[in-house]
Amino acid sequence: MNPAKSVIRSIHLYLGLASGLVIVFVCLTGCILAFEKEIEQAWHPERYFVAPATTAPLPLARLVEAVKTYKPKAKIGGLKVYADPTRSVEVSLAGGPGEGGRGEGRGDRAGAIREGHPSVSKASPNHMREGPEKGKGKGEGGGPRVYVNPYTAAILGEVNPRNSFFHTVEQLHRGLVAGKIGKLVMGVSAAIFLFILGTGLVLWWPATRKALTARVRVKWGCGWKRLNHDFHIVLGFYASLFLFVLALTGVGMSFDWVGAGINKLTHSPMKRPEPPLSALPAMGTAPATTFGPDAVLALVRLQEPAAESYALQLPKESTGSIRVAILRPGAIAENATSEVYLDQYSGRVIRSQTYEQRPVGQRIRGLFKPVHTGAIFGWPTKLLAFVISLLGATFPITGTILWLNRVRKNRKKQRQLQAV
Repeated sequence: MNPAKSVIRSIHLYLGLASGLVIVFVCLTGCILAFEKEIEQAWHPERYFVAPATTAPLPLARLVEAVKTYKPKAKIGGLKVYADPTRSVEVSLAGGPGEGGRGEGRGDRAGAIREGHPSVSKASPNHMREGPEKGKGKGEGGGPRVYVNPYTAAILGEVNPRNSFFHTVEQLHRGLVAGKIGKLVMGVSAAIFLFILGTGLVLWWPATRKALTARVRVKWGCGWKRLNHDFHIVLGFYASLFLFVLALTGVGMSFDWVGAGINKLTHSPMKRPEPPLSALPAMGTAPATTFGPDAVLALVRLQEPAAESYALQLPKESTGSIRVAILRPGAIAENATSEVYLDQYSGRVIRSQTYEQRPVGQRIRGLFKPVHTGAIFGWPTKLLAFVISLLGATFPITGTILWLNRVRKNRKKQRQLQAV
């Protein structure tokens, strides 16, 4: 082996030994998160699914009344209605004070919600986010959600996302249980993993065409040492490209400067615009009456009749606007929604924006988590992410075994030379 490759092998080895346990842990927790939605729905089907009725669904106002009867002191923050007649309606409750997640900048009073979920921000229910946010705080995941049967108004269950099993797994996966230090450790580990993958590809590269065959095929009929070698070298080569994407998006979600750099390169604004305000009725006119959720839903359904879901976010302040996130069929990810803001008194559309009209930087950052979890194209990419993450957890183990076998072999040679 030439000196350059020897140095690269040493870098690959020591970086792998130093971060091996963290990589195994991150990959295993990533396997669990790949099918978070499917596992949760299979675990509690009575919460998410109902038997479709022959009658039309009840008005949303009736469902809101049922939730208020169930929790009299709760304040309704938003609703999510699915086009699928077998899905329940999700009613988000506003969280308590001081629990809001931070937005993209300190000057941005908009809150943040967990990607892919219809939760309402605790800090400001006027602005629901669908992309990875800067420095999510304790309010990540929003307030509790109540699931209601749209045909009977029966309460099907209540969940606080912050207390769920998958939220805990995600916090562990991202190192957020240890605060900023844990997030930094996970980000550095992801960056180290990128170096490990890069040096691994350099070491894998065959010197001759004849050696290429041995690098792309697993010799199943050999002993366990050879199988361990092939699992690390051959499967590592096939998985390296996908692992590189997972590690790269992990770095992007861990360090704020990545998002800032993307915004700068794409000439995108650093912060999202403030949500528009509703016009208060003039003094001496009719009393101010808000535009109800049923009227809002009817209006957006006229505009987007084929949408898969409509997430209504109700205003918290008297000047706030109603925000509706619309998920169109064939959307690239669950957070690739169009949004419409309506005046809460007149129902007039104040502002609207399709997903394609979002700034490029915002769309790129919004894809970090769907790509990272494999949710970008549905269950096929989720399955791919699961398999790749599982393989990623094995490589530090097979690599350590390779190193130990090499150490034993060298010691054996030294003893033989001493004997001679």
